[in-house]
Amino acid sequence: MNISLVKNDAATGGILTLEVVKDDYAEQVEKNLRNLRMKANIPGFRKGHIPIGIIKKMYGKQALAEEINKKVSEKLYAYIRENTLDILGDPIPNESEQKEIDFDTQEDFEFKFDVAFSPEIRIELNKRDKLTYYQIMVDEKTVDEQLNAYRSNYGSYEHVENVEEKDLVKGTVTEWENDAPKEEGIVVQDAVLMPMYIKNEEEKNKFIGAGIGSVVVFNPHKAYEGSEAEIAAFLHVEKTVAGGITGDFKFEIEEITRHKEAEFNQEIFDKVLGEGVVDNEDAFREKIKEKLSEQFIPQSSSKFLMDAHPLLLKKAGNIVFADDILKRWLILSDEKNTKEKVDEEYPKIIDDLTRQLLKERIVKANDIKVEENDIKLFGRHAARIQFARYYGMPVAPDYLLDSFAQEMLKDRQTLQGVIDMAVEYKLVAWLKEKVKLEVKEVSPEEFNDLFKDEQAQ
Repeated sequence: MNISLVKNDAATGGILTLEVVKDDYAEQVEKNLRNLRMKANIPGFRKGHIPIGIIKKMYGKQALAEEINKKVSEKLYAYIRENTLDILGDPIPNESEQKEIDFDTQEDFEFKFDVAFSPEIRIELNKRDKLTYYQIMVDEKTVDEQLNAYRSNYGSYEHVENVEEKDLVKGTVTEWENDAPKEEGIVVQDAVLMPMYIKNEEEKNKFIGAGIGSVVVFNPHKAYEGSEAEIAAFLHVEKTVAGGITGDFKFEIEEITRHKEAEFNQEIFDKVLGEGVVDNEDAFREKIKEKLSEQFIPQSSSKFLMDAHPLLLKKAGNIVFADDILKRWLILSDEKNTKEKVDEEYPKIIDDLTRQLLKERIVKANDIKVEENDIKLFGRHAARIQFARYYGMPVAPDYLLDSFAQEMLKDRQTLQGVIDMAVEYKLVAWLKEKVKLEVKEVSPEEFNDLFKDEQAQ
């Protein structure tokens, strides 16, 4: 089986020609038909004793087509691998030079495929090239908020005698009418409320200072300003019923629970950061600030790469693609795609592809590699994101993150995402070294405003 490649004048695409002769397929087709003979069920013949001539007549053309398609596909991709052809998408049938194929009459065949080549890109940067890196700084307010969260999360609950605004009050609630329990009225055992969530100040103040055993007569409709959802949750009734409840209720206080915020000590330091990492509150604060700052690195890196794209595009010069081949491949590769849809989306597709190729060329040309330690480091970072997003723990001990990351990285998709994250980080580090870098320190709010400004342009 012979195969050859002819590139077009612009070298953006080419035609792969495969010549298939009878010797390439005849023996295997014969073998396939004989195997089929042993399995086929045809009325009037015993299984395995069907004349081979009948098998060839019934299935010969199909067996020939299947074997040739298999041979062509194998040879095609083997040639691409062996010759390290850097192509975009997959080879697709040529429309202009492909001769008609007739499996009934031909013994020798010629197949032509169009291929789109990835453009050659060379990028050289120097210190005359300028880029800005926005370093997101964690302010003291953000650190204070995180420390307050730890005080709350690691706090304790204690029973107290008198109600304050943030206490949890538990007791029996009875619907009240004419200074007595309403006949067949609502009664809720183990009802709970927190005065801080009562919207009406007059109703809220009825609870403040009340003690265990006290009876508070109040109006839930007034207390929650007619909110059906809140009244329904408090009285354990349907929302449709809650809207019609406007009378008073008696709340007999049976239990008062108060949350006591934790004091920072070695136990909390070890729980948050790991055993022995810090031993005093000032060091704890600095470590929390450092951990919070690390969370913003991917955002800064992403912004930096976005800002670097115009410079990289300029350095790369005119990048030309085999547009016709790529558009046809997009249509053939997804049955949902139409010519009109591809034409409309093609500029965005090429823009995304160009961005990806620019990154890949830099990575390859400068031998940027991801090592095992990088995967461990960025696996930990991915785990930290998960803890912050789903468990409300923006700062977690490294030993806990490492254990969680180890499980996460068993998933191939997650592993690839971590590798991509590591590559991007190393790419950013490389760019920082090559250009004249201006580092601007910004707050999280100022950083977010940068994206708003870009979207407005």
